[in-house]
Amino acid sequence: MKEKTSIQDSIFNFFNVLFFLAFTFICVFPFYYLFINTISDNNLVQRGLITFLPKGIHFKNYLALKSINELGRAFGVTLSRTVLGTALMVAASAFIGFLMTKREMWGRRFWYRFLIITMYFNAGIIPAFMTMQMLGLNNNYLVYIIPGIVAPYNIILVKTYIESIPYELQESAMIDGASHWKIFIQIVSPLCKPILATIAIFGAVGHWNSFQDSLIYMQANPKCFTLQHILWNYLNTNTNLGALMSSGSSGNSLGEAVASTLLNQKVIKYTISMVTAIPILLVYPFMQKNFKKGIMLGSVKG
Repeated sequence: MKEKTSIQDSIFNFFNVLFFLAFTFICVFPFYYLFINTISDNNLVQRGLITFLPKGIHFKNYLALKSINELGRAFGVTLSRTVLGTALMVAASAFIGFLMTKREMWGRRFWYRFLIITMYFNAGIIPAFMTMQMLGLNNNYLVYIIPGIVAPYNIILVKTYIESIPYELQESAMIDGASHWKIFIQIVSPLCKPILATIAIFGAVGHWNSFQDSLIYMQANPKCFTLQHILWNYLNTNTNLGALMSSGSSGNSLGEAVASTLLNQKVIKYTISMVTAIPILLVYPFMQKNFKKGIMLGSVKG
C-alpha cells in the first residue's frame, strides 16, 4: 500500500528539493559561465555581454592554446605528478594503515600517535623550504612526489576501514600459513577498494590543484611549473597574447590566427581555467560510488 503523504511532508519535500536545486545551480553555474565565455565571440566576452547563453559559438580558443608551449609542458608535469604521486600515496597509505592494525607491530601505539601529531603541528614554510634545500629537492621534480607519499589522514582512514573487516579472514589465512604480506595483497587490499578509491580522489585532486609547491620550490626551474602555477601566472600578469606567443608563433599563419582569436587577457584566463578544471571534474563521477561507501565506513571508528 502506498503511504499517504501529509501536507507538512509535501511542503517540506517541496522546499527541500527547491533548496538543493538552488544549491546545485550555485555549484554548477561558475563552470557553465566559464565554458560559455570560452566558446563565445571574444569581442562580446571582452565587453561582458555573455551571461547565460553563448553567442557566436566557436572553439578556436581551445585550439589556439596548443601553440603555447609552456602550457603543454605544464599539463604534462601536472598529469605525471598526479598519476605517480597518487599511486605512491595510495600504496603507502594502504600498507602503513594495514601495519597499524597489527598488534604485534613494535611500538605500534607510539608510531600511530606520532603520525597523528604531524597532522596538527608543522614547522612552517621557511623550515620546509630549508629542509627541501638540504635534501636537494629544490628545483627537482621529486619535490612534488616524495613529501606527499605519507599522508597521515589517509592512513587513518585506511586503518579504520581495515578494522571494520572481520579479523577472522586474516586469522584463517594465518592458519593456512599465509604471511602478512600475502594477507595484505590477496585478502585485505581487494576488500579495501572503496577506501582506496576515496583516498585516491583526495590525492588526485590535491596534486592536480596544487601550485604552492611549484611556486616555492621551482623558482629556478620553469620547465617543472605545474598547470596551476601557469594559470596563476596568467591571472596575475598583464602580458598580452602577442608577447606570450612571440617566440615561434609570429610571422606564420598560426600565429596570426591565434592573435586574432585570443584578443584579450580575460579570454586567456577563462580558457585556461576551463582546461585546468575539466580533467579533475571528469574523475569524480567514475569513482563516486566507491567514494561514498569508503568515506562512510572509513569514518565509523576513531
